[in-house]
Amino acid sequence: MPFSSLKGEKAFQRLRGGRVGRGKYLTVRWFPLRPTAFNPVRVGIVVSNKVSKKATVRNKIRRRLREILRKMHLPPCEMVVVAQPEAVEASYWDLLKDLTHALKKSGLVQ
Repeated sequence: MPFSSLKGEKAFQRLRGGRVGRGKYLTVRWFPLRPTAFNPVRVGIVVSNKVSKKATVRNKIRRRLREILRKMHLPPCEMVVVAQPEAVEASYWDLLKDLTHALKKSGLVQ
């Protein structure tokens, strides 16, 4: 399913009360969307300066997470994926495994 970016401070604030799943490298918060004819998954990916001071490293993590989410089949929802500082050492496969684990813990996927 295609996904779009989550934008605006209000959208991120709304997700503070969402369901949470944590892994070693990531934290996921999400809310379901009301079913309509076409409801994409809306995703916000947060990789802060606490993860790495270098923008190239932060962007690499962000690109990997975006690609992982693009290949997943998720139900319509709004979610925020927050990278932890440990994500710097993580490979693509580590991030994939950890994101899947966090989504299962939060109840979004089985």
